[in-house]
Amino acid sequence: MTARRSRVPRFYFNFRSPYSWIAYRDLMDRYPDVAQVVEWHPWWEPDAEGERRMAEQGRSFPYTAMSRDKHLYILQDVRRLTADRDLAITWPVDRDPVWEVPHLAYFPALDAGCGPAYIERTYRARWQEGRDICDRGVIADLATGLGLPNAVADRMAGAADDPELRAGRGLRALLDLSRDGAFGVPFFTLGYDKYWGVDRLPAFAGAVRSRDAPPRVPGAPTPEPPADADFVAAPSGDQGHAGGCG
Repeated sequence: MTARRSRVPRFYFNFRSPYSWIAYRDLMDRYPDVAQVVEWHPWWEPDAEGERRMAEQGRSFPYTAMSRDKHLYILQDVRRLTADRDLAITWPVDRDPVWEVPHLAYFPALDAGCGPAYIERTYRARWQEGRDICDRGVIADLATGLGLPNAVADRMAGAADDPELRAGRGLRALLDLSRDGAFGVPFFTLGYDKYWGVDRLPAFAGAVRSRDAPPRVPGAPTPEPPADADFVAAPSGDQGHAGGCG
């Protein structure tokens, strides 16, 4: 199979993974200039309906469930990574999660101009407040807290039950991650290159900066990115960090 070339740098983000949350925090805190130009693509484990729709398109979800030993290792590893960053973490308890609930809600939030705010608030709800983001009521509460109208909050809370959204943008998102071979998160792509994991974010950011850097004038100082840069995604079919909210 021919590798797919990503013309615009992509960040596949996931609300379930603590590593994706940590990568999100690193991207926003340490590489705000890179956050301005990446495409933000949701990545989630599809339910049976999502897998069936993928199979109809000749695709499958490129992820293998972890072993118990790997799960125990992750608990230790995340504890170390969050301690290094002075991040307080509250481990959530997942009871029969449906990951379409928080991830498909991203699309109506994005349409309402609140994509970035929704990502930040959902990560915080799960990983710092221990809330069940697969609860439709929690999603509605997050949307209301962002200042969104009740009609938008209702669309977000019911996004997983919207057959048009599932068959349209939801399926396209799943097909995108399959075509890019995004077998885990956090996952970044640039050109034909792929970067997996929190520890690959610096290399990805360096590659993006090298691509976007203007020609160097010998002897000229290297400009620093503004500390208070607004986060605006590069133009794409699903712009993920454009504008603000609330």
